Amino acid sequence: MKRCLPALAAVCLLAGTLALSASEVMVFAAASLTDSLQAIAADYGKTSGDKIIFNFGASSTLARQIQAGAPADIFFSADEAQMDVLAGRGLIDPATRRDRLGNSLVVVVPLAGGREIKSPSDLTNAAIERIALADPQAVPAGVYAKAWLGKLRLWPAVAPKVISTENVRAALAAVASGNVDAGVVYKTDAVISPKVKIAYEVPPADGPDIRYPMALVKGTAQPEAARKFLSYLSSAAAGHVFTRYGFRLHP
Repeated sequence: MKRCLPALAAVCLLAGTLALSASEVMVFAAASLTDSLQAIAADYGKTSGDKIIFNFGASSTLARQIQAGAPADIFFSADEAQMDVLAGRGLIDPATRRDRLGNSLVVVVPLAGGREIKSPSDLTNAAIERIALADPQAVPAGVYAKAWLGKLRLWPAVAPKVISTENVRAALAAVASGNVDAGVVYKTDAVISPKVKIAYEVPPADGPDIRYPMALVKGTAQPEAARKFLSYLSSAAAGHVFTRYGFRLHP
């Protein structure tokens, strides 16, 4: 072990204290939050000393994992429904729950040689044979997309074309690879991929009300550290990062 010089003794003592007090916070978060939350955690770690660990995936999958006893400290869902499931089972602290973000849907096509889609009805055209969606029966992005297309009475014609994926990032990847003709994903995901282009943006008045709630999971092993990071996610600094990645902030 290296010895500290007298002049650096206080610095060494402080570093040792921070190391002893540092905690690991496990955040279960929707796949669409991957880039923004990793950036926020990097900023947070510079001053807090705590290590933020993520488990990203479909919100429905994460909710099932938490129900099965997975060691989560914070749940950050892409929809209210999955948070409601955990709330109904008494697995989150209701006092810490809040809607933090909003999002919107877009139709994307491969950047190279992608089909032209000027309206939602174009998805029913014979030229569009395969459409990637996150699982429309369970995953928020897919559920939102199905609700949007159902509202327009297009779902019966589109449903046979749907290629269901594990989560929204998988749907985005399917479009980027050219394995499908189009996909319906969050706008925040579309803008980070250099291999897709937005062919159609769903107007806010037509699309679903997409909300991202977050809350502390009951029984967390790191309640103090988890509360601190949850509070940071509500801060202006975190808000700037979320907006940089295209999310809307809820008041």
